Amino acid sequence: MKTLLVLAHPLPDSLNAALAQAAEEELRRCGHDVRRRDLYRDGFAPALTAHERQTQYTRFDASAVSAETEELLWADAIVLVFPTWWFGLPAILKGWIDRVWAPGIAYDHAPDMGPLRPRLQGLRHMLVITTLGSPWWVDWLILNRPVTRVLKRAVLGPCAPGARFSALSFYGCEKLSPARVDEMRAKVRARIAALPVG
Repeated sequence: MKTLLVLAHPLPDSLNAALAQAAEEELRRCGHDVRRRDLYRDGFAPALTAHERQTQYTRFDASAVSAETEELLWADAIVLVFPTWWFGLPAILKGWIDRVWAPGIAYDHAPDMGPLRPRLQGLRHMLVITTLGSPWWVDWLILNRPVTRVLKRAVLGPCAPGARFSALSFYGCEKLSPARVDEMRAKVRARIAALPVG
């Protein structure tokens, strides 16, 4: 598949970078066509501009993010790798969604402002790989997995309702042994290997 791998972590030697590397290596080993975007390294500007906001309900001007929107439209699958901070997306990843998953690209507004109309009919899979400092039970039992719910229901659902969603959430990531990191890399590779080819 044509797979867009998006990394959102400011440190090049982070756990997230290591997991993204494992994902990319496995994607390529499995024969997928991979494009990788490192939002921090690329200097992606996450703030929606005044002009972009003004064109939200007319004809959205995506000219400032044309390379990113082209990648989104190209992809059959998307792999997102990021830390969960304050039980939310990093600002740079939220901004990527705000500016790239835009009207006329990822969806259309209904004339009566009813439900959004999806445009990403070719997107077949989204895999989320995220790290958290908290234990699993806080995310699952107290907060009801806010990050995965938002990505699955509020982003993917309206834009690519036919796409499959899966997530690998790694908990207690503040202090990890090398063996634990290797175990996490292996889980990433196994999940990538389970994606269909073509």
